[in-house]
Amino acid sequence: QVQLVESGGGLVQPGGSLRLSCTASGIQFSIYTMEWYRQAPGNQRELVATIRSGGSTNYADSVKGRFTISRDNAKNMVYLQMNSLKPEDTAVYSCNARHPVAGLGDYWGKGTLVTVSS
Repeated sequence: QVQLVESGGGLVQPGGSLRLSCTASGIQFSIYTMEWYRQAPGNQRELVATIRSGGSTNYADSVKGRFTISRDNAKNMVYLQMNSLKPEDTAVYSCNARHPVAGLGDYWGKGTLVTVSS
């Protein structure tokens, strides 16, 4: 049974930092592309950051220079370090695991809420 469990969300003031974690089980984690998405109320889900099995990364323009995605294959975990947070970063953040071969696996966690407010 595949499970993705996010943690680390919460309330933070503008300019602050948070680190989100996602723990995966039931998959061969090291071969999967891992991604963080977010969805704010009334908005469509947005891809925030991607890290591939080889370690290459991509970021949405809105978070470049502020967010860093990383992974620890020994622990089956992916992280999202978020710095210089803004109120517009408020959203539910979810992690996604995508098998490198289309159709062989695409899994989601339930998400963790990040609220940026003074």
